[in-house]
Amino acid sequence: MASNEFQALQGMSDIHAPEIYLWHMIEERARQLFSCYGYEELRTPSLEKLSIFKRSIGDTTDVVQKEMYAFEDRGGRELALRPEGTAGTIRHLAGRGEEGQNARVFYISPMFRCERPQAGRKRQFHQVGVEDTGEPNPLADAECIALQQQLLEAWGLTGSKIQINSRGTKEDQKLISDNLRQLLDEHRGDLCDDCQRRMDENVLRVIDCKNEKCKAIAATLPEMRSFMTQESQDYLDTVIETLGQMGVEVEYDRNLVRGLDYYVHTVWEITHGALGAQNAIAGGGRYEIALGKKAIPGVGFAMGIERVITSLEACGVTAGQFAPKGGLWLVSLGDEALAANMQLARELRGKGLRCGMELAAKSMKAQMRKANRAGAEKVIIRGEDEIAKGTAIVKDMEDGSQEEMGLDDVLRIA
Repeated sequence: MASNEFQALQGMSDIHAPEIYLWHMIEERARQLFSCYGYEELRTPSLEKLSIFKRSIGDTTDVVQKEMYAFEDRGGRELALRPEGTAGTIRHLAGRGEEGQNARVFYISPMFRCERPQAGRKRQFHQVGVEDTGEPNPLADAECIALQQQLLEAWGLTGSKIQINSRGTKEDQKLISDNLRQLLDEHRGDLCDDCQRRMDENVLRVIDCKNEKCKAIAATLPEMRSFMTQESQDYLDTVIETLGQMGVEVEYDRNLVRGLDYYVHTVWEITHGALGAQNAIAGGGRYEIALGKKAIPGVGFAMGIERVITSLEACGVTAGQFAPKGGLWLVSLGDEALAANMQLARELRGKGLRCGMELAAKSMKAQMRKANRAGAEKVIIRGEDEIAKGTAIVKDMEDGSQEEMGLDDVLRIA
């Protein structure tokens, strides 16, 4: 067993081969698909001013109150490691003026939350996300959800479900909160401690509490949309109808609210049975974030890569499927061949070919074992005789056949 001295911090992980090959697939296919939709990559700092998250996510959210890595630097500035991707993205876009008001960007980044590690949840975790800024538009919301489902399909994930609801406008939310608080007041003593606090700070969070007693009480409440304007209800209906026309199935969930204060109108979550009780692999929604004088509206989503990987493995998708295969291996018989193969390897790699070789004098048998472990398609064998003649023995690792050919021919077939 490895010594604790060499283990990563609890809730944080080293990502290495062969697992890293699955990460490569996820990132490459995401970049490919986002490009098809006109999104450009954005990389923001991992460290931001604490106020960025307080003002956008909300002071009363669990993320801000319980989960952020927040601290003061030597200059007394309040800073935080980013717990999610949207706030920093909007901070960046707000600084781009009018250009940032209608932008499509994506990120693939680590996030940090100081919470108790559990299945599929890490203190350093990674998200793939997109942000599409612009005025509220149900068609933009539908397209964003369709993009997210298409990305899951591109990764090979099957069996996920999309749940959708509406938070309404900011004005709707005030009316919803006032009515819910009044209806819940008689049940205050039966709610969990968190929900008793939420009653005064953020009553919408009571609706999606996972405590069984709180869930039973929430089930007796009217739907949130019953307190919304007809325009807000029609907005959600248009999103759902548009998705249906696009062939994307969603389930309306009256109790879905999501945990961040910046959401307005459409919110959604994607779940997968492989994750057990904590089954959300992704979520998203329309938002309105004011970091300066002007609020920036938009829609976006984020997907936890670690949770996606757990779900992919349940679908039979493994890292080994994406490990590098093929390529060449150079076998050197003697010091002269070793020196010559160093130059040959450089030429082959310069052509973009995967090429390996042993950099110390080893037996033929040992070098062939290494070639086999590397999954080489062909082995190029050179000794003093081959160097003198300007030839090489080329061995096919699949059928075992081999032939001697000139070095120019070797370079052509490689």
